[in-house]
Amino acid sequence: MITIQNVNKRYKETRALQNIDLSIPSGVCYGFVGPNGAGKSSLIKILAGVVKDYEGSIHVSDANPPSLGYVPQEVCLEETLSATTNLHFYGKIQGLKGEKLIRQVKTVLDDIGLTNRANSKVKTFSGGMKRRLNIGCALMHEPDLVIMDEPTVGVDPQSRLHIFQMIRSLKQQGKTIIYASHYMEEIEELCDEVAFIDGGKIVEQGSIDDLLTSYAQPAVFIKGDIPKAWLDFENVIQQKDGGWLFASSNPMQLLGKLAQRCEEQNIMPSQLSLMQPRLEDVFFTLTGTALRDTA
Repeated sequence: MITIQNVNKRYKETRALQNIDLSIPSGVCYGFVGPNGAGKSSLIKILAGVVKDYEGSIHVSDANPPSLGYVPQEVCLEETLSATTNLHFYGKIQGLKGEKLIRQVKTVLDDIGLTNRANSKVKTFSGGMKRRLNIGCALMHEPDLVIMDEPTVGVDPQSRLHIFQMIRSLKQQGKTIIYASHYMEEIEELCDEVAFIDGGKIVEQGSIDDLLTSYAQPAVFIKGDIPKAWLDFENVIQQKDGGWLFASSNPMQLLGKLAQRCEEQNIMPSQLSLMQPRLEDVFFTLTGTALRDTA
């Protein structure tokens, strides 16, 4: 269990984090989600020990402090060297040597899908390959706690899928994973629990299932040449993707009602569908604005 108590962080006049209180259980994938600039990376760097000048406390309650693997948002590799040499370097930093180091390099290369490029220089790698190697370096010493800061930014779909498979494998091994992202769908797919961070504050936290149950409800989405008068007869949640989301305690009934109106007025919507609750809907409910990318 990692307990974060009243953590605050300033960068000159800017308050990056304000009164952060969190409890992160062992053996779960815990997500930090929010827009760029929300404070996720600052909190991640504090947890990883990169940033030490902050107020508050962080306590690990396990009997044996967990070993830590940190995957920074910025790729930290020596690009003039090979993948193997980079892994050797990070392994030696963590105290690996001899046959154990050699075996672990081979294992990690296989895990990150780069065995066939083991001796290639990193500067010849794609962005996705570099991201996978960056993760591999953090896993060389088989850490108990893995902290990842936006590990899929700018990667190709194949590398993204491979990274997801690596995270699922870590979860099966019982590792604790802290995963920061502004991609809601990644958090929803990979994480067990989540903390919403916005403006340096924790907006809400809890299990994903509980948050979806508490703050979101099924909605009906309609897209097309819809008369503005229609927007008054039900609770419009928000405009989305060129259409409208309508909330209802009985979404199937609302779906039928909208379909009937379209038929009566000879309107052919390009899309009319039931939409299940998503984390982005929860974020919208809590903050009053769609998830946004801000500097």
